[in-house]
Order: sequence, then structure tokens, then C-alpha cells
Amino acid sequence: QVQLVESGGGLVQPGGSLRLSCAASGSIFSIYAMGWYRQAPGKQRELVAAITSGGSTNYADSVKGRFTISRDNAKNTVYLQMNSLKPEDTAVYYCNAELVVAGLGVPDDYWGQGTQVTVSS
Repeated sequence: QVQLVESGGGLVQPGGSLRLSCAASGSIFSIYAMGWYRQAPGKQRELVAAITSGGSTNYADSVKGRFTISRDNAKNTVYLQMNSLKPEDTAVYYCNAELVVAGLGVPDDYWGQGTQVTVSS
């Protein structure tokens, strides 16, 4: 059984910063890509940032230069540092991991429960 547990969301003023964390635990053999998605009310879930096991990163155009994704492979943890936050960044942020469960041999997608980020004055 695999769990992804997010933390770090909250309320912040425009221009402020937040750091999200997501730790994967359970019977994990290996983790390929990890990433963050977000979903605002009435909108589809969208990719915010992703990072491979080798450290290659990919960002949505809307967050380039403001957000930074990183990971600690030894801790099976991915981070999202969010700076210069804007009201339009308000959404539920979900952690995603493409991983192989021990004994299964086939990668699959796993999701966290989501953490609310609200940017408002």
C-alpha cells in the first residue's frame, strides 16, 4: 500500500511564499517522475511542475520563474517552493508520483489527498 501525504498549504497574501511537501511511503520499489498539479474551482486539474528521478524539471508557463520543484530521493519526498504568489494561484494542489510498488513491476500513478493554497489579501 502506498500513501502520498502533502503538507504546507495555507493562506498567504499576494507576493508571499509557501513551500509544499509531499512524502511517499509504503511498499515502494522505485519512483520515476513526481509532480504537482492544481485544480481551481470550476477548472480542470492542470500540471504545475514535474521532476524526474534524474532531476529534470518541467513547469507550466504560468509559474515559470516563480515556482521551483525539487525532490529528495532518499526521503521519497518532493517539494514545491512557491514565491511571488498571485490570487490566480489559488487552488487545491495535488502531489503525483509515478512509481513501482514492490513486487508488482509495473509503474502506476498515485495521488495525494490535496492541500489548499489560497492567495488573498
